[in-house]
Amino acid sequence: MKVLIICGSKSDLKIAEEAGKVFEEKKIQYKIEIASAHREPDKVKEIVSKSDADVFIAIAGLSAALPGFIASITDKPTIGVPVNVKLEGLDALLSMMQMPSGVPVATVGIDNGKNAAYLAIRILKLKYPDL
Repeated sequence: MKVLIICGSKSDLKIAEEAGKVFEEKKIQYKIEIASAHREPDKVKEIVSKSDADVFIAIAGLSAALPGFIASITDKPTIGVPVNVKLEGLDALLSMMQMPSGVPVATVGIDNGKNAAYLAIRILKLKYPDL
């Protein structure tokens, strides 16, 4: 598996599946998990620590802590996808973009799972140029 997509809740699966379609077209291995940084932090830690993925995509709305939490426990690239739940998704977008120094989260547009997949592919090409 090269990419692990983690959704903060089941309601984010539609966005994850859009990213998955991009990976399927490019024949890139990926997996989708559901785990909340707020409700299940130990589950998120376990998923991330046991993963052999090269890139993480984290999909979350509202306070959108999931991408930052993942970025804080791994050195691997983390891409955040903010979800439009309230405030047109701006709350989630700003939460992901305003991470403290040393905890970088690459952030794509609101509900834009496809761009997260395309960014992940560009990152993967650094290690796997033949993708």
